[in-house]
Amino acid sequence: MSRRTAQPPVVWDGPGSPGSPGSPDGAAADRPRAIRGALGPADRAFRVLAGGSGSAVLAIMLLVGGFLAYQASRALDVAGFSFLTTAEWNPDSGRFGIAAVLTGTCLIGLVAVSCALPLALGTALYISEYAPRRIRSTLISLVDLMAAVPSVVYGLWGFFFFQTHVVGLARWISTYFSWIPLFEVDGADPRDPLATATVYTSSTFIAGLVVALMVTPIACSVMREAFSQAPSGEREGALALGSTRWGMIRAVVLPYGRGGIIGGTMLGLGRALGETIAVYMIISPVFEIQPHLLQNGTNSVSSLIALRYGSSSPEGISALMAAGLALFVLTLVVNFIASSITARSRAGAGAEA
Repeated sequence: MSRRTAQPPVVWDGPGSPGSPGSPDGAAADRPRAIRGALGPADRAFRVLAGGSGSAVLAIMLLVGGFLAYQASRALDVAGFSFLTTAEWNPDSGRFGIAAVLTGTCLIGLVAVSCALPLALGTALYISEYAPRRIRSTLISLVDLMAAVPSVVYGLWGFFFFQTHVVGLARWISTYFSWIPLFEVDGADPRDPLATATVYTSSTFIAGLVVALMVTPIACSVMREAFSQAPSGEREGALALGSTRWGMIRAVVLPYGRGGIIGGTMLGLGRALGETIAVYMIISPVFEIQPHLLQNGTNSVSSLIALRYGSSSPEGISALMAAGLALFVLTLVVNFIASSITARSRAGAGAEA
C-alpha cells in the first residue's frame, strides 16, 4: 500500500474560493482589502505640511471672524436687531444699520452675476468645444489675465469710459421696461429727449456691469474645467448616433458640467459681493433702500467701509466692523456652497447615463 505525502493547503482568492464574491459566504467577505504600507520620510513630511496648511487656513479664518465679532460687539450691543433693519448710518447718535448698504450689495451682485453667467458660459463652451486647438491655450491665458487686472483699473475704466457709453442702454431699458419696478427711474421721463442723463449715471446697473467683467474669468475657469472633464466615450457615442456638435453639447457636456456652472456662478457671486474699489469709484453713495437698478445712487457694505473708515469715531469704527462681519458671513456662506457644488461636479454629478 503506497503512502501519500501530505500536501500544503491551497489558498485560492478567485471567484470560487471561500470568502470570495462567488462563494456562498462571499457576501460577508466582499469588502475592499485594506492595504497598509510604511510611510517614508517624504510622505510624512508632505502629510504634516498639507495638514498644517489646511489647519492654518481654518485658524486664520476663525481669527478674522473672531476679531470682527469682538470689535463689532460694542456697536451690536447698541443697535441690537435693528442693525439689520435700519437704513440710516449715524453711529455717533446711535442710529445706524446695514439695511440700505446690504440691499445695494445684493443688487450689485445680482446684476453682476446675471451678466457674467451667459458671458462666462459662452466663453467656456467656445474654448472647450469650438476653439481650434492651436489657439486654445492663448484664449485660456487671455481669460485668466483678466483676473489679474487690478480693481482700480476696472474702476477708472468704468467711470471715465464705460459709464458714458452705457447711459443710452439704461435709458432704453427704462423707456420700454419701466413697468418692472426694478427698471423704474423716479423723477425722469425717458421719452423726453431733453432730459438730463445724469439720473442714469453712478447706478447699480453700471456698477454691476463693471463687476461682471471682473467675476467672468473666475466663473469661466470653473465652467471650462468642468466641461473638459466630460467623458470622451459619451461624446463620441452621441456623435456616432448622428448628433450635431450642439446636440452633443446639450446632451452630454452641459448635463455633466451642471455642477460646475452653478459652482462657478456662486464663486463669482461671492467675488462680486466683496468688491470694493471699483464699486466705490463708480457709485454715488446714498443711505436709503434704493431698489431701482437704473437710477443714480446706491451703496454697498465694502464701499461704506472704504468711505467712512478714515473719519469715523470709535463708535463708528465698531459699527463698520459690524458691517464687515455681516459681509464676511455672507460671502463665507456663498463660497462654502459654491465649493461644495464644484467639488461634486468634478466627479460628474448630474451627468445623464
